[in-house]
Amino acid sequence: MQNHPLRVALHNEIHARPPEPLRSPLLVSHVVMLLQESEREACRMHLAQWLQNHHLPPPAPDTNHLRAEVAGVRVRWELHTEFVSYTFFRPAEDAPNDGVSTAMQALPEAWLATLPGACLCKLHLTVADTAHAALAERVRRIFRQDALAGSSVADGQAEIFTDFVLQPDDSSHALVLDKGLSPRRLGRLVQRLLEIETYRMGALLGLPVARDSGVTLAHGEAELALLAKLIRTAKPEDEAQLLDRLTRLAGEIEGQYAATHSRFSASSAYFELVRKRIADIAETRLDNLQSIRDFMDRRLTPAMNTCDWVVRRQQGLSERISRMSHLLRTRVEIEQQQSSRDVLTAMNERQALQLRLQRTVEGLSVAAITYYVVGLIHYLAEGARAYGLALETAWVTGVAVPVVALAAWGGLRLLHKRLLAQPGDHGA
Repeated sequence: MQNHPLRVALHNEIHARPPEPLRSPLLVSHVVMLLQESEREACRMHLAQWLQNHHLPPPAPDTNHLRAEVAGVRVRWELHTEFVSYTFFRPAEDAPNDGVSTAMQALPEAWLATLPGACLCKLHLTVADTAHAALAERVRRIFRQDALAGSSVADGQAEIFTDFVLQPDDSSHALVLDKGLSPRRLGRLVQRLLEIETYRMGALLGLPVARDSGVTLAHGEAELALLAKLIRTAKPEDEAQLLDRLTRLAGEIEGQYAATHSRFSASSAYFELVRKRIADIAETRLDNLQSIRDFMDRRLTPAMNTCDWVVRRQQGLSERISRMSHLLRTRVEIEQQQSSRDVLTAMNERQALQLRLQRTVEGLSVAAITYYVVGLIHYLAEGARAYGLALETAWVTGVAVPVVALAAWGGLRLLHKRLLAQPGDHGA
């Protein structure tokens, strides 16, 4: 049985990037670096160098996912289309008992400082159970109460808290209270929380683009309104310039759409993932706290609506420009047809005049040909008489005049008909 060349890869795709089985208490640090295309290989080499320094094998050239344990810290590395994520796991028992500890504290600062790309997300997640209330309390003290969001999840077997605020260490923090989750279920919950934060930031990448695009769209809409007003009162000699301005405006809007379409599409896809992950954690509201869904509906959804509205404005403006260009081109074509009709009418008039002139010239030509031919006949008659032929020169000349005139007229008419018939015969 011959397998499809992609069968194994497609079959194993559903098993890619499985969640880590986790046990509380635990410290998790999640870093997302936005990459340029030229930085993807540098990202892989940067990780490989760190692993080799600890006598571990580097990632394969074609791998996009790696898990390893380095100096007591579990590392999860994932390379995506436009970003790379690093997730570090460290038991909370290994952390100091004062202040808020993170998994990244056990990593070399020089290696972290040289991560390729631009940092898009940095989240520290603390997982504590009922036996580690002091650990949970240290984290809760840093949250801003006016922005605090929390909910009960996983059928009441866990609670999550976060304020989505950047702390002095330039990171956001979250807390998970484990009330009896199994390691695999806890791992799935932690992974979904990390993905919510990652995809939330990915979705928001479209918002600055939408704001910048709004300025261009406002200018384009004002320009289109002005052109519509000018077209209504334009003279025929102004239409070419108006059509050129419409074409330039269409090019500007289409260029902007091409430059922003991929970003808005990615933001929409990220937003759908955020909503799906929030639904997966199955939130139940806690007293006096907004849930994560409430927070996203109030803060993230308006930003995504702004992106969607900009896309609709781009499409609507492009369609209006296209319709107006079509109307103006139709108007120009009608005027060109009218001008062509006037030119054809003038040509017909000139052709009729030329025909009349030609007929006049034909009459003069018959007279001239007759005059010269009859003259030759007169000389021939006189020559024949000199040789002794009994010819009356005047009589011969008089008889020759009508005969030559009719012959010349008939020859010219025949030639005229042949010349007129030649284009048609050639075309056939």
